Amino acid sequence: MQTETPKQFLLLNNLPVLMHTLKAFAQSETQPKILLVLSADQHQNWHNLCKEFNFQIPHEVVNGGKERFYSVKNALDLLDEPGVVAIHDAVRPLVSKELIDACYGAATENGNAVAAVKPTDSIRKKNGDYTEAVNRDDFYLIQTPQVFDLQKIKNAYLQPFSNLFTDDASVVEHSGEIINLVEGEKNNIKITYPTDLDFAEILINKKPFK
Repeated sequence: MQTETPKQFLLLNNLPVLMHTLKAFAQSETQPKILLVLSADQHQNWHNLCKEFNFQIPHEVVNGGKERFYSVKNALDLLDEPGVVAIHDAVRPLVSKELIDACYGAATENGNAVAAVKPTDSIRKKNGDYTEAVNRDDFYLIQTPQVFDLQKIKNAYLQPFSNLFTDDASVVEHSGEIINLVEGEKNNIKITYPTDLDFAEILINKKPFK
């Protein structure tokens, strides 16, 4: 992001990115309990931002780990009641409450639900020193939220960490579960580069936000 400020704390429409993300879940019909996983050295910074912006959405802050795998596991270890749990990227602030509720509903019915969209660009696959064209209809771009039956994902996270685990769906799939996809949203972008923040600013001002 070409900045020393962690991208989840950068301002988007005069509010830190992360606050937009938490607001989306708080405004959903599902009304989930919110656990926010942050590295220990960012807790005070977040506390200060909550005071500065008078951010009052209830949530519990959890210590993060050295890998995403361990961060998610730390939060899962605090949950034991029956139900489903969603894992969502802090820097996907434009997720709609409709997508959140759709993922929760599908996971409740089918055991898991992962937001995904079809690619629109042509795709080529690296094959040694060459590349070859592949059918883009055979591929999906995976987003979050990713929602799972709590007990099944807790069991999946009993596995040892592997570099093959690129997201929560890959962890659960490796434990033997079949992953169910839910149609995601093109606007559900992940803030990664400075231009993403500019684009998100345009999108967030195109529709009413509370």
